[in-house]
Amino acid sequence: MSKARKTVLSDSHAAALADLFRLLGDATRLRIVVACLRTPLAVSEIAGRLGLSVSLVSHHLRLLKGARLVRAERQGKQVFYGADDEHVRRMVEDMLTHVAED
Repeated sequence: MSKARKTVLSDSHAAALADLFRLLGDATRLRIVVACLRTPLAVSEIAGRLGLSVSLVSHHLRLLKGARLVRAERQGKQVFYGADDEHVRRMVEDMLTHVAED
């Protein structure tokens, strides 16, 4: 099978990937993902760092979690959010590197 043939996306994979990019196309959601790439953070800490309301951050985190871009970890009464996995971390970090290039 040729390399070009391997890169053809099925309709369902294309739609799923487009949904992920749509979610990350919102600047607020992207800032939230970047904030918790390396260290899981509580909602209130994300809100404070980004100058956003806790309710707005919670709303965006719900969408990001549903798309498996972030994962939630409960520690006592608080929930901490971080990148869902290394794929998400690498993808976002690679794109950050790309936009920083001349």
